[in-house]
Amino acid sequence: MAKGKDVRITVILECTGCVRNGVNKVSTGISRYITEKNRHNTPNRLELRKFCPFCYKHMIHGEIKK
Repeated sequence: MAKGKDVRITVILECTGCVRNGVNKVSTGISRYITEKNRHNTPNRLELRKFCPFCYKHMIHGEIKK
């Protein structure tokens, strides 16, 4: 009764502001969040507004490949 692919998958969200700017010279890294998404409800890439501690503001975090 097991299905071939899981419906709920784990995805990594990465700050688009840090990646575009090449990370500020003051900051030490890139903000990343781990979350889950439903493959049937959101087949395209997930984008959420979350707080980036390196940019010190809310930025768009987009789904990246593992």
